[in-house]
Amino acid sequence: MNKTLGLGVLAILLLASACQKPMASFLIESEDRKAPTMLAFNNKSENADSYEWDFGDGTTSSSFNAEHQYSHSGRYIVTLKAMKGSKVSTSQQEIILEAPNDCHILMETSMGNMTFRLSDATPQHRDNFIKLTKEGFYEGLIFHRVIQGFMAQGGDPNSKNAKPGKSLGSGGPGYTIPAEFVDSLVHIKGALAAARLGDGANPEKNSSGSQFYVVHGKPMDEGSIKQMEARLGISYTDAQKTVLTEQGGTPFLDKNYTVYGQLVKGFDVLDAICNSKTDNRDRPSTDVIILKMSVIQ
Repeated sequence: MNKTLGLGVLAILLLASACQKPMASFLIESEDRKAPTMLAFNNKSENADSYEWDFGDGTTSSSFNAEHQYSHSGRYIVTLKAMKGSKVSTSQQEIILEAPNDCHILMETSMGNMTFRLSDATPQHRDNFIKLTKEGFYEGLIFHRVIQGFMAQGGDPNSKNAKPGKSLGSGGPGYTIPAEFVDSLVHIKGALAAARLGDGANPEKNSSGSQFYVVHGKPMDEGSIKQMEARLGISYTDAQKTVLTEQGGTPFLDKNYTVYGQLVKGFDVLDAICNSKTDNRDRPSTDVIILKMSVIQ
């Protein structure tokens, strides 16, 4: 009798468990609410066996916990559906992401995304880069010159759909930009700078209207940095020296080429691009394409 009663109770408990509705719930773990940012979502749902996240920007995920990169400021409604069979429970939270203090550019490439912060100290270069980005000028262009330990260069309009072996590096929008040398903006790893014609044809050191490069660089010892400071008349900050010694840079270009921005996210992508196999013209054997660029303000 007791055995029969025990089995009956167990059956009732199992049935009750099966009938329980899922309960959707989640926490937002990340505190950084300024775009661009990566937010982490901690799933606290109960009695569910599948999940569906909607991050409010057109992207979704079926992971239990989730992380999502938000590239732009704005208001987003994050929705989590917790499901069990035909039963569905929904939880929503609003996220408001503020615009960054400085203008940022998101560059989406065939090897991953990079985010650059533009400097207000170089307004002509900043405004021109924003203008070309908004016009879609860079989309479809390639990094046509890449040298490991030095830099990755792009922005030549002639590079779009360029056949292998084509000579690249002379194209532009038809104008140049006056040099804007700023002592605090130097060629550390990740520096965004303007390409230009050499001094012989360009003694004013005017920048190309569209071509740019991103510094890869090699780590330097303290003695080499001191020699560079003496030669260029520059006093690098402690923070800059740390980057030069630990990550690298190309400080021999300082006061010769205008630096107008800095990579803030995507250093792994920069490394991947600069480690690409290249031909005898330093063009990657597999094109690294700029798919899309957008302004984050």
